[in-house]
Amino acid sequence: MTFVKYIKSAVLAKDYPITEFSEVAFVGRSNAGKSSLINSIANQKIAHVSGTPGKTRLLSFFNFNNEFVLVDMPGYGFAERSQTEQEDWKLMIESYLKSSQKLRCMVLVMDIRRSWADEEQMIKEFSEHLGVPLIVVFTKVDKLSRSQITKRLKDLNAEVDLKYKFPVSSLKKDGVEDLKKQLYKFLKKRSS
Repeated sequence: MTFVKYIKSAVLAKDYPITEFSEVAFVGRSNAGKSSLINSIANQKIAHVSGTPGKTRLLSFFNFNNEFVLVDMPGYGFAERSQTEQEDWKLMIESYLKSSQKLRCMVLVMDIRRSWADEEQMIKEFSEHLGVPLIVVFTKVDKLSRSQITKRLKDLNAEVDLKYKFPVSSLKKDGVEDLKKQLYKFLKKRSS
């Protein structure tokens, strides 16, 4: 049984929890299925799945099995947010990414039906700049046929070079175990 415990939520670096564990940050566009994915990985409902995209506005920290801290970042790209709120989001994310000494991996959650955009590219460039591996998780694959999934992955490969990518269905749990295995590989590699 997976043990997951909410630690706290924060905006400013001075308020981040201090733990002995490595961190894995989950980030994605509002409505990409990030909360559903986190709940699938945890095998319980820890992240709030909202009918209103863009509701999460804080960094939320969870103790995952006393093995790592899962950092749930606010969703981005939500049109109804003001320019100021969008700038605040960017500053909050940048502040966390620049100040975290224990970040071992970033997970970018993306709806498989969407195209790669500037925000995704920004996250990719951040991970490269920090030297932190990036796993891209393509969600909502249950909404496409197998051949459509294959075509979308091929198109995305042509758009951007991604080393670690996983098509996942939070609904059917397809791909979740493979993703977890990859996460643990990075956690082991970075701690040794």
